[in-house]
Amino acid sequence: MTDDLDRAAAALRRLPPSCGPVRLVAVDGHAGSGKSTLADRLSAALGGAPVLRLDDLASHEELFEWTGRLLDQVVGPLSEGRTARYHPYDWNLRAFGPARTLEPAPVVLMEGVGAGRRVLRPFLARLLWMERGAVESWVRGRHRDGPAQADFWDGWTVAETRHFTEDPSRPFADTLVRESGKGYEWLPGPSATAGPNQIITHRDESPAAN
Repeated sequence: MTDDLDRAAAALRRLPPSCGPVRLVAVDGHAGSGKSTLADRLSAALGGAPVLRLDDLASHEELFEWTGRLLDQVVGPLSEGRTARYHPYDWNLRAFGPARTLEPAPVVLMEGVGAGRRVLRPFLARLLWMERGAVESWVRGRHRDGPAQADFWDGWTVAETRHFTEDPSRPFADTLVRESGKGYEWLPGPSATAGPNQIITHRDESPAAN
C-alpha cells in the first residue's frame, strides 16, 4: 500500500498550484466509502499535509449548505496565501466551536461528501473519487456509527442522494480510487486527460490517471 500512495503523493506534488500557492486536492465519494482513511494515508505520504474535513463545516441543519463558510473561511484566505481560520462543528454539542487554523501548505487535502461540487472545482488541483457504490458505502457507514445514529443515517441518505442528483462529482473526477487487497487502485476518471502529473496503478507501470 505504501508504494502506490507514495506514487500518488509524488504526482500530487508535481501539480501546478490551484488555489493561490496551494494544490487543493478533493477526496469525494459517498458517505462510508473510505474518504477519510484515504485522506489520512495520503496526508502521511505527503509528509503531514493538512486535511480539511467537510464534516467540520457542515451541521445538522446544513448538511450540504456549507459552501459559503468554506469559501469565506478557507478557500478565500488560501487563495491569497493566508492562513485560514474556520470554526469546526461539534456534532455532539450541535454548535460551532473555537477557531482552528489551516496553513497554505503546498498540498491541502479536502475530504467529504460534496468536496467536488461545481462551485469548488475551479479551485481544485485534482478531484479524487472513491469508487464504491452508494448502498455499499452506506452499509459500511451505518455499521461504523452504530444503531444510535440510525435516524441520522435515514435522513442523510435522502439528502446525499438529492445532492449528487443536483450536483454530481463523479463525472468530473480526474481519478477513481478503488480499494484492493494490495492497497489502492488508481483509475482514470471521466475527466482524465493525458499529462505529465500522473498517478500510477499498482497493476501497471504505465501512467493511468491524472
